[in-house]
Amino acid sequence: MKRRTMAALLIGSAAGGVARLAADAPVEIRIAARKFEFHPNKVAVKRGQPLTLVLMSEDRIHGFKVPDLGLRAEIVPGQETRVALTPEKVGSFTFFCDVFCGDGHEEMDGTLIVEA
Repeated sequence: MKRRTMAALLIGSAAGGVARLAADAPVEIRIAARKFEFHPNKVAVKRGQPLTLVLMSEDRIHGFKVPDLGLRAEIVPGQETRVALTPEKVGSFTFFCDVFCGDGHEEMDGTLIVEA
């Protein structure tokens, strides 16, 4: 009887630990950059949820900047750029390309929405 109880406690503890690890695992969000646009250009995440932005360029070097969150990365064709963050501020934050890529560059932006 004691062995069954102990086994049940160990299995339950292990399952709970796995569930906690899965809950804390970063969410990966893929964002593609190409001349004058990001896809998707609107991303919604939860406050406090660890996440990794996986940035890729389809054509040339682009920048990725979110001034309100202190983020800046360069996106190089053929490479993934990974940016880890855990957003703590709720709100809408503009991201944009800060590497000039031609006429239309000024319109290359998007929104990161952090929900409570």
